[in-house]
Amino acid sequence: MRADRSGSRRPRRAVGAACGAVAAFAGLAVAELVAAAVRPEASPVTAVGGAAVDLTPTAVREWAIAVFGTADKAVLTLGIVAVLAAVAAGAGLLALRSPPAGSAVAGGFGLLGAAAALSRPEAAWQDALPSLAGGLTAAVVLWLLVTAATRPRPAGAPAGGAWAMDRRGFGRLVVGVLALSSAAGIAGRRLGAHGSAGATASRARLVLPPPAVPAPPVPAGADLRVPGLGPFLTPARDFYRVDTALVVPRVDADTWRLRIHGEGVSRPVTLGLRELLARPLVEHDVTLTCVSNEVGGPYAGNARWLGVRLADLLREAGVRPPSRGGPADQLVARSVDGMTLGTPVETVMDGRAALLAVGMNGAPLPFAHGFPVRMVVPGLYGYVSACKWLSELRLTTFAAYDAYWVRRSWAQQAPVKTQSRIDTPRPYAALRAGRVAVAGVAWAQHRGIRRVEVRVDGGPWQEARLGAADGVDTWRQWVWTWEATAGLHTLEVRAVDGTGAVQTGVRAGTVPDGATGWHAVEVRVRDLG
Repeated sequence: MRADRSGSRRPRRAVGAACGAVAAFAGLAVAELVAAAVRPEASPVTAVGGAAVDLTPTAVREWAIAVFGTADKAVLTLGIVAVLAAVAAGAGLLALRSPPAGSAVAGGFGLLGAAAALSRPEAAWQDALPSLAGGLTAAVVLWLLVTAATRPRPAGAPAGGAWAMDRRGFGRLVVGVLALSSAAGIAGRRLGAHGSAGATASRARLVLPPPAVPAPPVPAGADLRVPGLGPFLTPARDFYRVDTALVVPRVDADTWRLRIHGEGVSRPVTLGLRELLARPLVEHDVTLTCVSNEVGGPYAGNARWLGVRLADLLREAGVRPPSRGGPADQLVARSVDGMTLGTPVETVMDGRAALLAVGMNGAPLPFAHGFPVRMVVPGLYGYVSACKWLSELRLTTFAAYDAYWVRRSWAQQAPVKTQSRIDTPRPYAALRAGRVAVAGVAWAQHRGIRRVEVRVDGGPWQEARLGAADGVDTWRQWVWTWEATAGLHTLEVRAVDGTGAVQTGVRAGTVPDGATGWHAVEVRVRDLG
């Protein structure tokens, strides 16, 4: 008898967990459908993921970037789905004993998603609707499934276990729920795609005017074309992306607007993309770097940007830098998804090529890199300068306002630090004795690179050959020929910037204002014999 009860408990638990999983699937599908009518960012998984990013301690976030790289968002999304699946299974098991309690747990996740959606920057009350609809759906579906699963066995049905149900009727119900849920999810995806179709079409139609001030051709010799060394200009598809957006905003260029206002703005400005493109456009090569880039890391990229000089727009709005009596020392850029970045007004207006960029490498900005308009300010880390999907510029002070990342332990002001990187040979490479090309890139935006040096096993520094300079705002490629001998060796690199300052060898992490230290690569060389 005891064995019979034990055996019957297993299918009972399995059915309970399955009821919870099916209910959760139905809830997510309905939420997806409602989110298509509100906005994609209001989807429960996206909203909870965004809230999780906001609440994640800086050290944990940096660890995730270091371990998972640009796949960190996908890992976070999978983690949320896994947690949801586990809770859904638990809610299903609880519902077998108490359907109201299990349904309450399922509906509670809808409340959690709604709270997460409302906590996001730029949230409106409508953003709570997808999660609420999804939670209500999950609660109702779980109740129906559990009720069907535990319905008394029809009279005359053969015995078969300690729990009873009309298996055939229950199976039809599950299949029906799955079919309707799939239809809702597919409809939501298609409606969401249709909602972004206008943005996609607006980008496809966009023809960028020729620059009034074109960038000179990349100098001959800037790209050393060493095997294992990337191109001097980074293709958009290979350009790093580090941001908090789980869903890339797809902004319709035809409806996009930028507002400039705040302290010291005597003539507030609101303009669309057409008005922006009617202004003189400037083309400039700039290397961007993420403050999360570890020593030797991949989060640096070099591109040719096309845009309007930001300083000119600010002057037209009546803005003066602090050195000329202006009351505002911080320019807060806001993205369409609510992200805020704070840039020193003095830096933006000191003559450097700070741009409202509309083009990247001769084409409109990709959606992932800020279409239709983003900021590019040479010499500053991205988190204080490179706002994507730009919607607002507000003049204020650093004393009065902390932007998103500053509230999370990062420095208010963050000029790029001098860095250099060995791209080839790769760490732990197995090499043959003889001549080996050691090559990489070095950057010190808005100061330039004067010299790069390499050493082997802590020996004397040897000067590398530099690629031609393309101004002070881009990286420089370098190469050094090493007469490699058999054994295990450590290669190190350091750079000297345009002011003559030598890159520090003191190791420091990325927080609060960028990593420091010399990049080192360990390789093994075997004798030719």
